[in-house]
Amino acid sequence: MIDLYSTLLYGVAWFSFGLVHSLLARDGAKLVLKPEFGAFYRFAYNVLAVLHLGAIYVFGTIVFEGMSEYIRPNWLWWCQGVLHGMGWIMMFWALQGYDLGRLAGTRQIREYFQGTLAHDEEPLHFKGFHRWMRHPLYGAGFMILWGRITSEFDLVTAIFGSLYLLIGTYYEERHLIRLYGQDYVMYKSQVPAYIPYKGRVEYKEND
Repeated sequence: MIDLYSTLLYGVAWFSFGLVHSLLARDGAKLVLKPEFGAFYRFAYNVLAVLHLGAIYVFGTIVFEGMSEYIRPNWLWWCQGVLHGMGWIMMFWALQGYDLGRLAGTRQIREYFQGTLAHDEEPLHFKGFHRWMRHPLYGAGFMILWGRITSEFDLVTAIFGSLYLLIGTYYEERHLIRLYGQDYVMYKSQVPAYIPYKGRVEYKEND
């Protein structure tokens, strides 16, 4: 049975992450903070997110300390292991379709010192996994979270992590529609979010 008190504390910590992460991603926050951080904004945003998420995970291990692991049948152990491993493979494979320097914020810093300006947003493209699903990194995240459940702490982490990914998808897609307009609306209508049940969708790249 789930410990409600520990779950509530852990849930508040996850809520703090979602709130801070979402507020800093809003256009209003960027208008205020970007002039202060300049080319370092995206990098600082990512560092803060990693540190915040790490602190939440450590906090969770403390509040759920001493709780025993679940007893699982061998078939479930293997299925979860395969799901977890496939999630990591999908994560690293999907990352190849992104400009990792721009995503991390290091490209913006590098080009700043070279006297040029690099934007945070990538052009809309449909490379790799994006021909199968709109959010391959989130899809991989679900697989990783649910494939590693061995205890109450892991279960609650999977629940809160999945809620964050679902809510994050909603707000991210609103941003993408504002950014790319009808092109993204059309893409969204034809390509699933996380599960590639429609198969590969062919798109012509925008110039």
